[in-house]
Amino acid sequence: MNHNIILIGYMGSGKSTVAKELHIKTGVEIIDTDKMLVKEQGRSINEIFQTDGEAAFRKLETELLRRLSEGESNYILSTGGGMPVREENRAILKSLGTVFFLKADTDTILERVKEDTQRPLLQGTDQRAKITAMLKERTPMYELAADHVIETDGKTVEEVVSEILCLARK
Repeated sequence: MNHNIILIGYMGSGKSTVAKELHIKTGVEIIDTDKMLVKEQGRSINEIFQTDGEAAFRKLETELLRRLSEGESNYILSTGGGMPVREENRAILKSLGTVFFLKADTDTILERVKEDTQRPLLQGTDQRAKITAMLKERTPMYELAADHVIETDGKTVEEVVSEILCLARK
């Protein structure tokens, strides 16, 4: 049985921040799929999207998950926000460990990402409308992939981490 902690959720839901705090509390290695893909591809996610398109990026994510499923365990996996959109990815994520969906509402996400220019799917004018529409589309897929849903709105990072660690021990 894998004891990996898998963090999924929309961009700005807190995956990277929570992963860092989990690492501090547990000493367990973090694997950030976006950072790993940027390193492997030698270009930013924005560049991959612009040059190859979203479908090609999603394929790279699936290939990365397949490789992770063949390797060692005992890590915290922080995923890109769109990774659970593909059905195959949801199945692989579940096989890798316990999946936690970090759920945040539009206002929380907007506050966290409003200054970030490195998110290709939020480029343009009406970020609130884009976030709302994408959450409506993706939330059911996140819920299908998740073993546990953690509401992050109004919670500190420490509260979210405590909740995850409590559930992961069960």
